[in-house]
Amino acid sequence: MFTEHSLPAAGVRLNVAHGPKAGAPVWFFHGLGRRWQDFAPLLGGLAATHTIRAVDHRGHGKSSHAPGCYSLPEYVADAAALVRESNEPVTLVGHSLGALASLGAAAAEPDRVRGVVLLDPPGPGYLARIDTTLYGTTWAAMRRLAGTSQEIGAVARELAELRIPVDGQTVRFGDLRDAASLRFMARCLHDLDPDTMTLPLARKWLGNYDPFAAAANVTCPVLLVASDPEKGGMLPPAEAERLTAALVDGHRIDLPGVGHLIHWQDAHRASLLLHAFLGSLG
Repeated sequence: MFTEHSLPAAGVRLNVAHGPKAGAPVWFFHGLGRRWQDFAPLLGGLAATHTIRAVDHRGHGKSSHAPGCYSLPEYVADAAALVRESNEPVTLVGHSLGALASLGAAAAEPDRVRGVVLLDPPGPGYLARIDTTLYGTTWAAMRRLAGTSQEIGAVARELAELRIPVDGQTVRFGDLRDAASLRFMARCLHDLDPDTMTLPLARKWLGNYDPFAAAANVTCPVLLVASDPEKGGMLPPAEAERLTAALVDGHRIDLPGVGHLIHWQDAHRASLLLHAFLGSLG
């Protein structure tokens, strides 16, 4: 159903998966350390009514590596370049890193974006204390394992034995993620540039990117879906409230009991939300 092509962006070439033409175009931007196939739980149901495009970020999947050039403004520039190349207004769906990139692209190209879906974008305050969260440990392990020549199963087993701090205790990562999810994560790491993790771990990832300022410049409807902070959500309630208030036409939905990987942990609810929001755009 999907074919892959390389497209130019902001100084790199990005791998983009193309679905069959079936309606208004929707672009998908994945999270840090993942690849376009991360959205597989959602794409099949949407491909019948929308023209799907799903991107590997720079340094991820089959896209170009760009050592030293993995700040949020650079991801935003890539997304904005793809939006400009579209022949008609597009809707952007982003998870985590992809949500921040989508928000920035919509702010940069307001006349070319008709709607945005933000799946648990990381809050700036959260990223500033990333070393105190479970992601500080996880991302450090991902940087160490990225680009490895180890067999996928071996990497998955190593990830499973990773010790993660949760609620003052240390737990096995394999007790938080199932074996199939860990294999997919290991497959993503196989193609990942380790340097993609450098700025996030150094708490310098955002650069001069301010998501709240970007939100104020987005004129189209925006659906913000926030995960449960108690389950690993990266957008604390205070930052979710501030982001929603900054949006001209923002709509916020909280998902109690659902962690950061919304589209994996509750694919059915995520799919329903997407269908409803996309349908509202006409």
